[in-house]
Amino acid sequence: MHVQTYIHSIRRAADYIRSRSRVKPTVGIVLGSGLGQAIPKMKKVVVIPYSKIPGFPRTTVKGHEGKMLLGETPYGGIAVMQGRFHYYEGHSMESIAMPVRVFEYLGMKTLILTTAVGSLRKDYKPGDIVMITDHMNFMGRNPLRAFHEEEFGEMFPDLRNAYDPGLRKLTKQLCKKRGIPVHEGVYTAVGGPSYETPAEIRAFRHLGGDVVGMSLVPEAIVARQMGVRLLAISWISNFASGLTNDNLSHQEVLDLGSRFSKRLGVLFDDLLQRL
Repeated sequence: MHVQTYIHSIRRAADYIRSRSRVKPTVGIVLGSGLGQAIPKMKKVVVIPYSKIPGFPRTTVKGHEGKMLLGETPYGGIAVMQGRFHYYEGHSMESIAMPVRVFEYLGMKTLILTTAVGSLRKDYKPGDIVMITDHMNFMGRNPLRAFHEEEFGEMFPDLRNAYDPGLRKLTKQLCKKRGIPVHEGVYTAVGGPSYETPAEIRAFRHLGGDVVGMSLVPEAIVARQMGVRLLAISWISNFASGLTNDNLSHQEVLDLGSRFSKRLGVLFDDLLQRL
């Protein structure tokens, strides 16, 4: 896809969303695997299936509903993605990044990314929250490759403090107030869709990874290029391969996520009051 065609697709998608809702979202939320019901309290909610948005990809993974919700809160407009796109589904990096760019065109200033992760540490347990402080990209691609345009931001964005320290500090305080176990850590991004081998997990731990997952990083890089404040909240769905003898199952991720969603929705309400 040519970069000008890509920009046209982003503008068409943004125009269509504006035609469906008068909400001007300043905060965007992307809900990961099993977290489709972690929705903050909103009024005047408009639901738009991804299939209706021009140029939007389709979700194919169970637990990703494929809907965008726009609504108002006392603190401003919110846009929520129920489900995301993954590299392992066959989507290009620019397609994965497209919703973030569309949100920014709509007025988004802060992006909250959520994702299910496997723990590389025995003291980071299933059900705990991990605030992402940094990442390592082992996906083999970068979403900025071949799709630079000045209106997107710098071609070579600086990713130091990509995950906003102030937002992390605030979220940790709110988690502790709610009695939610919370940690900080480095996200290791892999292409998937197979789970990692024990040898890979040993290597990632040696390199400094704390959790591992198959998403988040493409969206994070694009958000930072566009100057959007970024918060990444991962929830631990399982111990990574080699740390337990249990078999890894996507269905178990979804089951635990559905129980965790309500708790995360309450945390979002707390956060929105303070942003």
